[in-house]
Amino acid sequence: MKCIRLHRAVEKVLQEWPAAVKAELADLLGLLAAGQSICMPASRPMPDVAPGVSELRIKDRSGQFRVFYFTKNSDAILVFHAFRKKTQATPKHELILARARLGDLL
Repeated sequence: MKCIRLHRAVEKVLQEWPAAVKAELADLLGLLAAGQSICMPASRPMPDVAPGVSELRIKDRSGQFRVFYFTKNSDAILVFHAFRKKTQATPKHELILARARLGDLL
């Protein structure tokens, strides 16, 4: 079982998210830590950020939420970016910020 490493900025963002969204995120991260792979619609690859990056996709009444993670690290799953999605396409500034945060954790 792999551990989950959160970027410090992700911890701050998650504090503001609804409890139900955080609970679903915890369930999905638990599956990843146990070695299970998650497919659409809950997860999809994000090669625009970097090879090996995927996003968790959570939706509830209050909106859509995205969490970027990297599983190709040998000892941990790196959770490095989280945001509330307000547009159909992922904004460029979110991709740029995600790349920088992944670099911080690597």
